[in-house]
Amino acid sequence: MATMVSAGKEQGTRTNWEAVARDLAARFSARAADHDADDSFVAENYAALRERRVFSAGIPTELGGGGASHRELCTMLRILGQGCGSTALALSMHTHLVATTVWRWKQGHPVEPLLRRVSDQQLVLISTGGADWLESSGSVEKVDGGYRVSARKIFCSGSPAGGLLVTSAPYDDPQEGPMVLHFAVPMDGTGVTVLDNWRTMGMRGTGSNDIMLENVFVPETAVSMRRPRGKWHPFFATVCAVALPLVMSVYLGVAEAACTLAATSGKKRAADPNVPYLLGEMENALVAAEMAVQGMIDLCDDYAFEVSTQTANAVLIRKTIAANACIQAAEKALAATGGGGFFRSSGLERMLRDVHGGRFHPLQEKRQHLFTGRLTLGLDPIAPVS
Repeated sequence: MATMVSAGKEQGTRTNWEAVARDLAARFSARAADHDADDSFVAENYAALRERRVFSAGIPTELGGGGASHRELCTMLRILGQGCGSTALALSMHTHLVATTVWRWKQGHPVEPLLRRVSDQQLVLISTGGADWLESSGSVEKVDGGYRVSARKIFCSGSPAGGLLVTSAPYDDPQEGPMVLHFAVPMDGTGVTVLDNWRTMGMRGTGSNDIMLENVFVPETAVSMRRPRGKWHPFFATVCAVALPLVMSVYLGVAEAACTLAATSGKKRAADPNVPYLLGEMENALVAAEMAVQGMIDLCDDYAFEVSTQTANAVLIRKTIAANACIQAAEKALAATGGGGFFRSSGLERMLRDVHGGRFHPLQEKRQHLFTGRLTLGLDPIAPVS
């Protein structure tokens, strides 16, 4: 079966993160069905990730981390996705925050203390950026020394194990107008509550619960960025280039696992003249997904990408192609397997449900089409709010 060229081979005494991922994926696979069945967070898997220091895999070794490149992180997440999509996806949300911080460190930003803290404590970072995107959500009141923030944040993957919430909220600045403040708050801080409401079609073990912020104090010193609300900002070009290859590597791994199951079961149904056609269509879709994800990884170029709207657009196009191709590959895998794949015991129907999550990461397909189409016309990629 077609596979993407592996990355992350051991170099000297550096950790072989591909080998770590394969070992963990085999263990996580045995628990995936149970977490899916009862909507439980993959807590045991997170404990194993912490034990192997995976949460700091992408931090440079001089800062106490594992020294994995961006390409190695993508490979690690793809392999983990083959074992348990929920674990890999939740981990990708933490990993893309760490990777974006590594990029900032490479540009000379003063983020070394956070990276060292993640490495020393195996601190889990929780993201709300995908749901917040350009507008963000919530309310902000200016107070002495900082701000009071109230909001309900959604899709907070890994929330049961989180240590630090990396989020944003809109602020109507008296001088600058509508702005968005980016900041981090401790998950155990006053006014921060993790809800237990993650009941979904797929990716059921990610613990992507809503988080309530109720009158949470955010010191002025905790605000890492201010930007105009609802407008495209270079920050998002960085997020697209760094984060989306990591996230979509997970879905590629899930699709690969589904195709592996179908190829095995297809041998038992080889007498059916339709099966070879279905498997051929499946392989075509899988290769399209692999090419799109590899293209995203190449665009990031281990953090050497150009921070531009054109880079973001190229990544977003490939994200849509990858999401659709992963779903198509999994659907063909089910068709080739036949009725047996409809049983939960096969694992295939879980993978098909999981892989549909790829549609909902930014930008969703029609929003990407609008973004790309406006750029093609020489317009600002984000339509002004009327």
